Amino acid sequence: MLIGKNNLSSTRKISFIGMLTALCVSTNYLMIGLVNVKLMDLLVFVSGCVMGIPAGVSIGVLTWLVYGTLNPLGFNIPTLAATCIGESFYGIAGGLLRRHLHDELHLHSSILSEKSFWITNIKFGMTGFFSTFAYDMFTNLVTSFVFDIPLIPYIVMGIPFTATHEVSNFLFFFFGGNVLVNAVTKIMSKEVSINEG
Repeated sequence: MLIGKNNLSSTRKISFIGMLTALCVSTNYLMIGLVNVKLMDLLVFVSGCVMGIPAGVSIGVLTWLVYGTLNPLGFNIPTLAATCIGESFYGIAGGLLRRHLHDELHLHSSILSEKSFWITNIKFGMTGFFSTFAYDMFTNLVTSFVFDIPLIPYIVMGIPFTATHEVSNFLFFFFGGNVLVNAVTKIMSKEVSINEG
């Protein structure tokens, strides 16, 4: 069961947003040497799926405000704005899938042998792939416009980077999406029951 809007106090929700933002920023710095391979997109998606679109978007934007500003690779405002907006795509995608996948998210002992588990994982993987494609196209468009670079050559030159981003996110979402949604949901549900008890 995903966390309902009224089941989690605003204070607890803010604390989860802070913790997941910190986790996103930490993993970004840990993986900085791996170009376009980050766990952040999956974590933002999971946040949107478990807590809803506003929380997912908040985590995506807050992560980029920290990581994009204190980034050893450089900083500029238009790119920061584009990455903040683009990252929110993952939180939105998670929130939109929240209701659709509600009955498909389950973990139990025979999980690996169940066809439904793998079908759900494929849905997660494809969502990750297409959300990443949208993110890459949007940020490429903004970068091309801001720096006055012809769009088509810029996209063609960036194919190795976008392909790496899209394929790695497909794999992260496929193998990690279902498990993380369930794990975060269980942690938050325990917090709710402890708080109510």
